[in-house]
Amino acid sequence: MNLGGTVRINRCGLIFIAAITLLIIFYAYGGNSNSVTNNSNASSNSLSASAVSASSSDLTSPADKVSLRKLLSAAIDIAKRGGIEVVDVRKSSATLDETIKGKTKEGVKDSATAGDYRSHRVMYYSLRKTFPGIKVISEEHDPSADIGDVILASTVNEEVEQYMKGDEIVNAEDVTVWIDPLDATKEYTENLIQYVTTMVGVALKGKPILGVIHRPFQDETYWAIVDHGHSPNLQLSDISNSKPKENQVLDKATSPFRIIVSRSHKGDVEEKTAKVLGTETPVKLEIAAGAGYKVLEVVKGNVDVYVHVTAIKKWDLCAGNAILDALGGKMTTVHGDLIDYSGHTEPMNTRGILGYLHDSELIEKLKKMEIPE
Repeated sequence: MNLGGTVRINRCGLIFIAAITLLIIFYAYGGNSNSVTNNSNASSNSLSASAVSASSSDLTSPADKVSLRKLLSAAIDIAKRGGIEVVDVRKSSATLDETIKGKTKEGVKDSATAGDYRSHRVMYYSLRKTFPGIKVISEEHDPSADIGDVILASTVNEEVEQYMKGDEIVNAEDVTVWIDPLDATKEYTENLIQYVTTMVGVALKGKPILGVIHRPFQDETYWAIVDHGHSPNLQLSDISNSKPKENQVLDKATSPFRIIVSRSHKGDVEEKTAKVLGTETPVKLEIAAGAGYKVLEVVKGNVDVYVHVTAIKKWDLCAGNAILDALGGKMTTVHGDLIDYSGHTEPMNTRGILGYLHDSELIEKLKKMEIPE
């Protein structure tokens, strides 16, 4: 045995062994690496798709849905901004640029002023821009108005955040907004500014649910939304004190039945009320202008009922109707029927109006008045 001899290594064998080793390593780890890479790519793609979906959902507010909280805040904002225009025109213009649109059935002029149109421009187009999916109906029309500088309505209001309870998300197609950019135009031209209001009423499937009445010259804003609260200046505790107690006997000498009627469109309301109430009922008739003003007088407890027996438009009524409903009162036709404020209905109501906070035997008597349609 030759222990000191050299060992010869075959180079071809070494190359073969090295190649086999590399193949084993490649198949052992290469496939898993590809699998991990593929899984990672799939996960990355999945996350990217989720991110796109989430961002689309978060950043896009569907036009077919409306938050009543945001709509109320916007309604307050446009009523106030419209009021600024109304006040500015009254203070800066001697003529008010009044135009006559026609006459009512009773022969009273139906006019519009620069205050009407400027308020309409701000209120109508601001709301349309903010909520493009809802139907907005205004008393005035000015299709040639330049609306490029009309900004969106604010959908956040500090008072609403504090006093409105909860929120509702509703279908935009069910919403109709009735705007009166200047209620009591006749009195506005006569500088009887205490009667002037700007109003926004919102109906859901024809039912009034939200109302804003703004008194621009007094800088007072009243709002209420059915089942969700009202502005703090509508003090229910004070209002409830005016409610007659059960079985309370009306003192004929000191407690007359207080009725508020239109200054310009009263028709034969005195004769009609006297006929159904009779001579045994003491009545105090208050004469005032503006449907918004008269509803507020009812709400404040200064009168018992708002009575109107001639034709009147729904933009005059919707806001006040919603406020009365939210406070537990009612606004109906003279015969006690609810008013449909759907967008497809006629804007004119020809069946008279009763607006009140508390039902009574005398209210029921008023429902027997004859109102020709």
